[in-house]
Amino acid sequence: MSAALPVLAFERMPPDDVVASLRGVVEVVDSAPTALARAHGTIVGAGRWDAARFDLAPQLRVLSRTGIGVDSVDLDRATALGVMVTNTPDGPTVSTAEHAVTLMLAVAKQLPVAQQRLRVGTGDYVARSTAIELDGLTLGLVGYGRIGRRVATVARALGMHVVVHDPFATVDDADEAGSLAELLGAADVVSLHLPLTTETARVVDRGALGAMRPGALLVNTARGGLVDHQALLDALDSGHLAGAGLDVTDPEPLPPGHPLLARDDVIVTPHIASSTVVGKHRMFVMAVEQALMALRGERPTHLVNPDVVPREV
Repeated sequence: MSAALPVLAFERMPPDDVVASLRGVVEVVDSAPTALARAHGTIVGAGRWDAARFDLAPQLRVLSRTGIGVDSVDLDRATALGVMVTNTPDGPTVSTAEHAVTLMLAVAKQLPVAQQRLRVGTGDYVARSTAIELDGLTLGLVGYGRIGRRVATVARALGMHVVVHDPFATVDDADEAGSLAELLGAADVVSLHLPLTTETARVVDRGALGAMRPGALLVNTARGGLVDHQALLDALDSGHLAGAGLDVTDPEPLPPGHPLLARDDVIVTPHIASSTVVGKHRMFVMAVEQALMALRGERPTHLVNPDVVPREV
């Protein structure tokens, strides 16, 4: 009699080819409570994993994130339970960087305003346009990991000068600001690419926004909790900032009627920067690879909680 296959639960079911590749390797199930009770591994997106959620999966050995951030996972609880937590740091790089540049360009060119004027036939389109040309301007990158570096490459191709602030990264291909305040005062566009932690929560607060150049733009494709949204609204209302492009917000998604959604100078997308067809597939494949390594008793290459003592099979 053959041994039972490990059970791998998916928060969101993967493409058919990924499921097909797992036949005979694991039993694929959804993330309903009855399935989680049997699961040895789980592939998760942005779903919150707190102590109560872990209690639903008493046999869990690995939790693999289809993305970079793990702020939705109680890492202390996972480590205490012997659950390995992994992520896919290379998975969302291309798609998210492209989205960040798209937001930067769309806000600078005031595309929503131009489209709305055309829809209602206001006329006088050229005279009314106050779009921004990015060539020769300075892009400030707060955080210089995989995504930030790719954004920098595209920005340079647009003719922008790049300044970086990241005390944890080696910066050898861009000018480095000695402090966040220095970067904010130097940049015409500020793009956020750092994780959400207790230290970075609301790092872009009223003071930080006030330190930005008059007429500057803010782009955030990292985590919504990095920005004080009321302070952002006030900076926009006062005219200190010219616009913002946000893929992430707090709360997420924003409820209908939220003031940020009604503004012509703000573009908000619902945390879809990494969600291209290719990007989603890439992250599923990478997350599955990490989970399978753990289920085979190997140490995953992208283990987020290295102090964990893995739960016995």
